Amino acid sequence: MQTLRRKAESGCRVRFLLGDPVSDTTRQREQIEDVALTVSTRIRVTLENLAKLSGTEGIEARFSAPDDGPNHVGLSVFRFDEHALVTPHLAHTVGHDSPLMHLRRSEENRMFDRFAEHVEELWSRGSDIRSGPR
Repeated sequence: MQTLRRKAESGCRVRFLLGDPVSDTTRQREQIEDVALTVSTRIRVTLENLAKLSGTEGIEARFSAPDDGPNHVGLSVFRFDEHALVTPHLAHTVGHDSPLMHLRRSEENRMFDRFAEHVEELWSRGSDIRSGPR
């Protein structure tokens, strides 16, 4: 957490887009994964840690819009300037068992930009975690 705080305080933009821990989409994904460390638990752990960073300039968190749940639950994207780590969550697998792709932006309108635009679209419709899911 200190690393995130330091990065944000030095000007790095840090954003988290989370699913609603009590949504139908989350419950459905938990049934698919069928593991003890459920999706809702992992979201709540993230929320607890984000609460410790509350008030840190440059750190933002949103819940994805309810209609975006199916588009969001199947994808993890970690973007760092011109690099991104993308995990498409495969059916019946936990995220860490799905493939991880390292994308580098080398040209416009290629795979990196498609994922970046997808995430921006989901982010734009999300709601601030302090106000709760829409």
